[in-house]
Amino acid sequence: MAEESLQKTVLDALEDMKARDVVVIDVRGLTSIADSMVIASGTSDRHVRSVAESVVEKCKESGQRPLGVEGLKDGEWVLVDLQDIVVHVMLPRVRDFYNLEKLWAPPARPGRVTAKA
Repeated sequence: MAEESLQKTVLDALEDMKARDVVVIDVRGLTSIADSMVIASGTSDRHVRSVAESVVEKCKESGQRPLGVEGLKDGEWVLVDLQDIVVHVMLPRVRDFYNLEKLWAPPARPGRVTAKA
């Protein structure tokens, strides 16, 4: 599956489940683990789990099986590894504490945009 198509599938799943504050970060050139990271918040541990499970299900339906899913049991921070895209669904307090947006923000360069979805 092309990365753009996979990203659309992920973003559609997040929107369908009413994930909050969705951010897409282009991490090419910063790490070899993925091309982009998608970060979203859920309103409760149950919502975080449901959002992440929806992402997994929609990706499977479109032919992309995740390499791994971590954190479903606790539901505070669920990571879905889709190889080219890593999806983080977190409780707001966990997201604030780890501040992945700042950690993975690309250095300011012309033509490089971090987009809010």
